[in-house]
Amino acid sequence: MKESYIDYAMSVIVSRALPDVRDGLKPVHRRILYAMHNANLTHDKPFRKSATIVGDVLGKYHPHGDASVYDALVRMAQDFNLRYPLVQGHGNFGSIDGDPPAAYRYTEARMSAIAMEMLEDIDKDTVDFRENFDNTLQEPVVLPSRIPNLIIDGSSGIAVGMATNIPPHNLCEIIDATVKIIDEPNVDDEELIDIVKAPDFPTGALIMGVEGARSAYRTGKGIVIMRARIEVEERKGGRQTLIVKEIPYQVNKARLIEQLAEQIRAKKISHVSDLRDESDRSGMRIVLDLTANANVQLVQNQLFKHSNMQCSFGITLLALVDGVPKTLTLAEILKHYLAHRLDVVTRRCHYELKKARARAHIVEGLRIALDHIDEVITLIRSSREHKEAKERLMERFGLTDPQSQAILEMRLQRLTGLERNKLEEEYANLLNTIAYLEDLLSDEQKIMGVIKDELLFIKEKYGDARRSEIVYAMPDNYEIEDLIPEEEVVITISHSGYIKRLPVDTYKSQHRGGRGILGLTLKEEDFLEHVFVTSTHHFLLFITNRGRIYRLKVYEINEASRQSKGTALVNLLPIEQGERVSSVVPVREFTDQYSIFMATKKAFVKKTNLIEYAHCRRNGVNITKLEEGDEIIGARLVESSKEIFLITEKGICVRFDSNEVRVMGRIARGVIGMRLHPNDNVVAMVDCVNGSNLLVVTTRGHGKQTDVSQYRRTKRGARGIITMNVTEKSGDIVAARMIKPDDEMIIVTREGNIIRFPGNQIPQGSRTRGGVMLIRLAPNDFVTSMAVLN
Repeated sequence: MKESYIDYAMSVIVSRALPDVRDGLKPVHRRILYAMHNANLTHDKPFRKSATIVGDVLGKYHPHGDASVYDALVRMAQDFNLRYPLVQGHGNFGSIDGDPPAAYRYTEARMSAIAMEMLEDIDKDTVDFRENFDNTLQEPVVLPSRIPNLIIDGSSGIAVGMATNIPPHNLCEIIDATVKIIDEPNVDDEELIDIVKAPDFPTGALIMGVEGARSAYRTGKGIVIMRARIEVEERKGGRQTLIVKEIPYQVNKARLIEQLAEQIRAKKISHVSDLRDESDRSGMRIVLDLTANANVQLVQNQLFKHSNMQCSFGITLLALVDGVPKTLTLAEILKHYLAHRLDVVTRRCHYELKKARARAHIVEGLRIALDHIDEVITLIRSSREHKEAKERLMERFGLTDPQSQAILEMRLQRLTGLERNKLEEEYANLLNTIAYLEDLLSDEQKIMGVIKDELLFIKEKYGDARRSEIVYAMPDNYEIEDLIPEEEVVITISHSGYIKRLPVDTYKSQHRGGRGILGLTLKEEDFLEHVFVTSTHHFLLFITNRGRIYRLKVYEINEASRQSKGTALVNLLPIEQGERVSSVVPVREFTDQYSIFMATKKAFVKKTNLIEYAHCRRNGVNITKLEEGDEIIGARLVESSKEIFLITEKGICVRFDSNEVRVMGRIARGVIGMRLHPNDNVVAMVDCVNGSNLLVVTTRGHGKQTDVSQYRRTKRGARGIITMNVTEKSGDIVAARMIKPDDEMIIVTREGNIIRFPGNQIPQGSRTRGGVMLIRLAPNDFVTSMAVLN
């Protein structure tokens, strides 16, 4: 079994899956082209039924299934698969949508012009031939290939224990690099890489960076990042539309559109109101209509991240070298090709020299006969048979057998003066050709010069501009936020779990005591819980009342209008039923210089190093153990030493240093932060900022700010001191923040009203006094949240 499997593996490697480094073809492609060559199906001849071609290949050279032959023929005709198609197809040969080709009884084909260059001089003993499968015909081992087909059209195949994946390249760049090797045989690899910068795919699109391609050219392996070409068009009403003109190589357009639709439904691609395919004969056109407030850059990056609008091409430069699979560099591929062409041109020269010498030999005999034409005629007329005439000519004029035979076969029209002149001219040309070929064969560098001239001719005839644009400015390992403008935004989260992002200038500044503006439209039973200002480039750590933490990027939150209720948080985070966000911590980056300090309703506090959450899983992680009936009410990002304020709903406050709480593990319970009075609970936790005041707001819209110097520092676990005289009229304390004189504040009510005004309009008061009215409320309305803009 081992021997049988090795035989099978070698058959797959050599005879099926891997291309030859010399002509870049697998056996089936080589046999198809050779069969078409023998049938004279050149690009200037009429098309022939594909069934005829498939039949010829199967019956003469390729004893395998007809499907494999036809599939190979179809691929050579598809201009979205091959950069330079080798077959011209007439009929349905499939599409970039993945549509299958018509059956071979319906389609027609012939060789393309560039494919004929692959077979040029094949009849001049330039390549070796071998017996076909039944020893009745001869087939070429390799094609002469005047073009470096392996690297310009690429190849892919999976053998046994190995695979190849060679991308197509631009003909002009490859020929320039090949000519560079001819001119400078010891040229440095880096100089070739400077000429061939990256692959050139038939579907165009963008290539992001060149390092992946350079790595492949140096080592034989690398990864190229491809990205669709997207243009932005303006529509009526100021809305924008994304137009996809080109997609990455080997991406199925129909499946891509299905994928986009799925991602749009799943909310992974946002702000797309309509998706349609408007592609026609003039070119590709996938249209994505965007909503009014869409961030074009964000949508594009969502497309790149969540669909095949951006994908990678893994390069493996593996090919057969003398029947042995080898991983090659770009320079090695081109040098092997040049070695093949050197052999082909040398053999062609020998063939043409032999032919020229043979013809010159015949012409010399004809010249002798014309010089003695009367005697030759007399000699032939006096001979009784053909054999006697030939022998007498050889004996009389010293001719050879071929010369005598040529004289006997000479037509009478050759006796005219014009024909004699042509013969003399032919003889002179033959002598020049013989001298040229002998001189050429005496110097290998002159043969390389011929190869160079042929390559430059091919470049001029078939060369074209690049289709795939190389984007140097974008690194291969880009981050999405690199293209998102960094700006301050307001994040709002409702009690029912709707989140949205708005520009910070959405809310105009008003005077204290105003009625506010409608911030959003909510259901009757819903109200806002969180409002804060952050940057589009920050992470948001969502800490829930149940002691779990989730992570999200700010720009991943959809930007919405002022009246919109936003996106359900459950569509962005896998929050469990009954779980709600109690605190959101914006984080720029995860370092061990910061810790998350959190407090619970029952006055437990805990400090955990921020680095613990650097690799937070998509479904969140536990951050503490909670007693029954307890929940997290707040969390803050603190440095090594920070003074913490805990404020209860009955107006009690405790102030202590965060260093009194040691850093704990991620799931530790924590320690007592303050001793609570009966029927009291902690409602807010803030960190002390020098030069700031402690601002507290009650449910009935009252509030005040007090200088932090009026709060003496206590130990962790103290009973605390009064921070505001809470009455039935003012209501219990609902929120507390630190505020500076130049800060502005936002207050949010249960019914969704939002007011923004400068903090200096709030009078300062002592700890024990009551507050002033900050917002006038409807009878059944109350304050739910507060944010400070600084």
